[in-house]
Amino acid sequence: MSEDNKQIHGHAVMDMMIAADKPYSRETLRAEIIQRYGEDARFYTCSASDLDADELIDFLEAHGKFAGADSSFRVDPSKRCADDE
Repeated sequence: MSEDNKQIHGHAVMDMMIAADKPYSRETLRAEIIQRYGEDARFYTCSASDLDADELIDFLEAHGKFAGADSSFRVDPSKRCADDE
């Protein structure tokens, strides 16, 4: 995979959310992901790859990584897998 096609681990987004220490909605999280990583960024997780920002948010939500309501959630640090990447 070339450097241009490098994918970003979903942990980077979770770490960004933890560091920001603020609640998100799907829209504000998507906007922050795009601002930080770019519109064309692709992400991977321990069990999925080649995800865009919306697919990553869907994946994290489906795997119980968020705590709170749809309009105001945070990442739940206790739900982060032990992967070292």
